[in-house]
Amino acid sequence: SEAEALLLENTLIKALAPRYNVVFRDDKSYPYLKFTVHKFPRIAYYRGAVDRRAQYFGPYPNAWAVKDSIQLLQKVFRLRTCEDTVFANRSRPCLLHQIQRCSAPCVKLIEPEPYAQDIDRAVRFLRGETSDIMRELEDRMHQLSLELKFEQAAAVRDQIGALAKVLHQQAVETTGSDADADVLAVVCDGAHACVNLAMIRGGRHLGDKPNFPARIGEGIEPAEILQAFISQHYLAQPVPPTLVVNADVDTDELATMLSDASGRRVQIVRHPQEQRRRWIEMAESNARLALARRLAEEGSQIARTRALIDALAIAVGEEDADKLRVECFDVSHTSGEATQASCVVYAEHKMRPSQYRRYNIEGVEAGDDYAAMRQVLTRRFSPVARGESRLPHLVLVDGGKGQVMVAHQVFVELGLDPSVLVGVAKGDDRKVGLEELVFPDERAPLLLGRESQALMLIAQIRDEAHRFAITGMRARRAKTRNTSQLEGMNGIGPRRRQKLLARFGGMRGLASASIDDIANVEGVSRKLAERIYAQLHGQPSN
Repeated sequence: SEAEALLLENTLIKALAPRYNVVFRDDKSYPYLKFTVHKFPRIAYYRGAVDRRAQYFGPYPNAWAVKDSIQLLQKVFRLRTCEDTVFANRSRPCLLHQIQRCSAPCVKLIEPEPYAQDIDRAVRFLRGETSDIMRELEDRMHQLSLELKFEQAAAVRDQIGALAKVLHQQAVETTGSDADADVLAVVCDGAHACVNLAMIRGGRHLGDKPNFPARIGEGIEPAEILQAFISQHYLAQPVPPTLVVNADVDTDELATMLSDASGRRVQIVRHPQEQRRRWIEMAESNARLALARRLAEEGSQIARTRALIDALAIAVGEEDADKLRVECFDVSHTSGEATQASCVVYAEHKMRPSQYRRYNIEGVEAGDDYAAMRQVLTRRFSPVARGESRLPHLVLVDGGKGQVMVAHQVFVELGLDPSVLVGVAKGDDRKVGLEELVFPDERAPLLLGRESQALMLIAQIRDEAHRFAITGMRARRAKTRNTSQLEGMNGIGPRRRQKLLARFGGMRGLASASIDDIANVEGVSRKLAERIYAQLHGQPSN
């Protein structure tokens, strides 16, 4: 059938990426709001594979929209957001309870039944059943007043006020059939285009997500771009009952394909009227703003790339500036603990996170940054020396003359060109804009100055390497501190270790537990509990 052919075509487009098709860059999956399976369910930001036992709402256009919805649900319904391990080990209410954002089920300040009612109202709120919820809350407030429970009635009154404020801020004019809809507007500027996706769920505008197609040419029609986006995007994402568009796409063909894929009727509105027209005008305006911002950012980044090529006399032709590849290395540790190096990549005028790499540093003296830098550069560039990959145009090293000379030694030993090496040394008073560029040869250190676009780009790349190294180091340090004392113990494998840490919320909770508490964990005998307790408290074990 035509629908099956269209599905196959778009599968092949994604797999083969032919030159003249409109290809949209795959990004992370869309985020969801999740209600977990628990006696007292938590609300959480979620991205990934779906657990059928839990409830999910979305998809949302971006992470901010999910987190904003979570804050609204906390404010109105006072639902918990803490992890189950934290929930199981609370002994007193947290700060969220004190600021009236959580009803503190962790310390039994609310019973399961009223909490379940709050969960039910939150779910219905997300589905757009706001009028019924308001009536229920008003009835409950009046009933509590009749029972002379004035403090509880006041709490419900505040809940009604918070909900009314939210509804006033976020409601959009909808009919029953438009409670769930996607509004799609495409705008073009030469060889550039933006498809803005505005999501309306349960009568609430969740936000907009601009999408920028890759590899489109001059003269391509907006309808062709939008048709490609719809047919590719909704193969991997849930489709709402209504799509409102601003271009003359083939509505019959697309609607048939989407209806077959989703198992329900999908309506595509091509010439919207009344409130739908206002939606599409707003989406078009947001698309123009997003495209203008994107073009300005790209122009600025291209200018910075060219400035860097000129400042360092990098051997890249004027027409090949978009081929410039820069790699930057940084080493991070805490007093020698959990040493980790990072490599970040800048190519085609932007950072390339998919090409970032972390290196765990082993076998060097704690705090020896030179040895750590030697190890990471040797590991990264040995394949280059063997001809298995290409040398970048520029290799930045976060550090001064000492770090650069270590890098120089590694490159000489590997038979690579050391002229691509540049050190980024912190200037006087470690102020931003006063960095010195240090070279491994006889060239004097270069001070570009605060206004230099080349230095702005170098600082951007260096800061990204620093951020990437620190986040990796912290994760490794936390993992080491949480598991190292248990890993060497006889009788404690990965599953028992996981159960112990989950039961007590980490090493700190386990260290404060008694022998009896430890022995109550599934799979831990009394004798093993005594050995664990002795190990954690530095006592000899029997």
